[in-house]
Amino acid sequence: MIRYEKSGHVARVTLNRPEVLNAMNLAMHAELCAAWDDIEADDEIWVVVLTGAGDRAFSVGQDLKELVRRIEAGTATSTFGSRDKPGWPRLTERFRFAKPVVAAVNGLALGGGFELALAADIIVAVEEAEFALPEARLGLIAGAGGVFRLTQQIPYRTALGYLMTGRRIPASRALALGLVNDVVPAESLESCVDGWVSDLLRAAPLSVRAVKEAASRALTMPVEQAFATRFTWEEKRTHSADAEEGPRSFVEKREPQWRGS
Repeated sequence: MIRYEKSGHVARVTLNRPEVLNAMNLAMHAELCAAWDDIEADDEIWVVVLTGAGDRAFSVGQDLKELVRRIEAGTATSTFGSRDKPGWPRLTERFRFAKPVVAAVNGLALGGGFELALAADIIVAVEEAEFALPEARLGLIAGAGGVFRLTQQIPYRTALGYLMTGRRIPASRALALGLVNDVVPAESLESCVDGWVSDLLRAAPLSVRAVKEAASRALTMPVEQAFATRFTWEEKRTHSADAEEGPRSFVEKREPQWRGS
């Protein structure tokens, strides 16, 4: 269902059902949960790359054939969140997931696939990529955070239009809206992602996590409240050896040797 590989300080998670455009079933969610658990527990992993297998789709979201079977069996429920379902908490609900996630969107990102990308920190998309939350057309709702994250990440009225109609967002439009970081030809996707990964690894891992936590938690706070808030990863960074290693390496004109703990 997924491919999960670790090399150095990088974990790569690949949604691996290309024959169904990487539609996510319950078994895939369970495998993804195990991967997220392992990444969170592994101090040697500093960056995550998330993508889909094949060249057509990142993910088209929920496996609707499986959903229909569950509807017929009387076991299907659909609302916000995934509590009590396989794979909980999913990435979309791991609100304290500290390590940066780079989404390499290699094609369609629809429904839950788009919601998964929205939960990432950096998005690189191919020129052919399209994004959409078509749940309203199916009598559903973007319950894996799409309703909440899209309205935070692009202008409210623009987001509402896409949410209520299910219209697709071409990659170029997503870039103009600030929804993605880069749009590149398909043959350049890997090198562009590698560039982001390299830059993230060049930065101090505790600083990266502190930035991610503080920025996300303070998003809806008044600035005065944000200044007065104690952030877990900022506390760890402040008292870390890396907070001293950075200035020392600059003065000594050498590359810093991050410990990440």
